[in-house]
Amino acid sequence: MDIQTIPSPCYVIEESLLRRNLTLIKDVKERAGIEIIMALKAFAMWKVFPIVREYIAYATASSVYEARLVYEELGTPAHTYSPAYTEADFPHLLKCSSHITFNSLSQFERFYPMVVADGRRISCGLRINPEYSDVATDLYNPCAPGSRMGITSDKLPDQLPEGVEGLHFHTLCESSAQDLANTLQAVEQRFGRWLSQVRWLNMGGGHLMTRKGYDIDFLLRLLNEFKAKYPHLQIIMEPGSAFFWQTGFLRTTVVDLVENNGIETAVIDASFTCHMPDCLEMPYKPAVRHATDAVPGKPTYRIGGCSCLSGDFMGDWSFDRPLHIGDPLIFEDMIHYTTVKTTMFNGIQHPSLAILREDGTLDMLRAFTYEDYKSRMS
Repeated sequence: MDIQTIPSPCYVIEESLLRRNLTLIKDVKERAGIEIIMALKAFAMWKVFPIVREYIAYATASSVYEARLVYEELGTPAHTYSPAYTEADFPHLLKCSSHITFNSLSQFERFYPMVVADGRRISCGLRINPEYSDVATDLYNPCAPGSRMGITSDKLPDQLPEGVEGLHFHTLCESSAQDLANTLQAVEQRFGRWLSQVRWLNMGGGHLMTRKGYDIDFLLRLLNEFKAKYPHLQIIMEPGSAFFWQTGFLRTTVVDLVENNGIETAVIDASFTCHMPDCLEMPYKPAVRHATDAVPGKPTYRIGGCSCLSGDFMGDWSFDRPLHIGDPLIFEDMIHYTTVKTTMFNGIQHPSLAILREDGTLDMLRAFTYEDYKSRMS
C-alpha cells in the first residue's frame, strides 16, 4: 500500500507475514508432539489474538495483567511465571492460570497452600537455573553469575516438594536449535535426576524458529530424541519473538535535518528510547527500508529520535538520494518487544497501532492521545 496513507508514527503488523510465522510454529508443534505457547512479554496487542488463536491455543504470562489478558482475550488460562508473587496478586493469578511456576522454593512454600485451598487443578512448577546460557549480552542472560532467575541444582532437595509437577528453564534469547541442544545437555547434567519426578518440562522462550536459516529439522530431531528419553514428560516451549519476527514495521517521518561536525542527522517523529528500546539495550542496528550501511559517497545520516535524551540516536545509514523533511522512514521488524516496552517519556506522541490485512486494507487498531499520557501521570 501507499506508505503516505499510513499515519506517522505507526506500528503496522502485516497479517500475511504473521500467518506465515504462525503456520510454521503450528507445524513444529504438531510434528514434534509438544505444546508451543505465545509469550506475552514479547507482544500483547490483544486485538490480534483472534488470528493467533486459529493456530495456537495458549500463552504465557509474567504478571497479573498479562495473565488476565490471556484469560480474557485469548480465552484460555495462562501459563504463569514471575520472579516473585505477592499476597495481593496471587488470588488473581489463581483465577487466570492453568500452570504457575515459582522462581524459588521459598515462593513455592509460601503460596502453594493457597493453590491447595483454592480447590482448582492448577499445575505447579519450579524454575531451574542450569547455570549455562549462550546469550552473550548480560542484560538478557538469565544464567549470568548471581542471577535471581531460577533455582540452582545445589538448592534442590533430593525429593521435590509435594505439589511440584513441572520444571521450567529459560536460557535463550533469539537463539538457535544448537543453543537449545547445548542447554538441554546442561539441564540433564545438573537436573536429570529430578526429571523422573515431574510430568512436564517447560523449555522457556528464545527459540527463534521463524528466523531465516534456523534449522527446523535439527530442532525436530532434538525434541523427538529428548521425548524418547523422557516419554512421560509433556514438553512446552514459549517463544516470544518467533511469533512476530519480521511481521511488520514502524512508519516514521523525517521532521528535521541537523548537521554537526560533518555528521548529518535525520530527526524523526519517533524515538529509539521510547519506541524502539531494544535497539539501545541489546544493542542492535535495525534495518531501514531503502537504506544500507554507510557507503562512501552516498548521502549518509544518523537517525535521531525526538526525545531530549542525548543518546536517542543510531547510525549510520546511506540512501540513494538525500533525505528531505517530510520523507517517510520505515524501520523494519518492529513488532516484537516494541509496543510492550514503549514509554511516554517526554510526553512524546505514542505511535498508533494498525494491521495491514491480507486484502491490502489498513485496519487502525488504536491511536493514542494526550489523555493517555495525562492518565498515566496521576
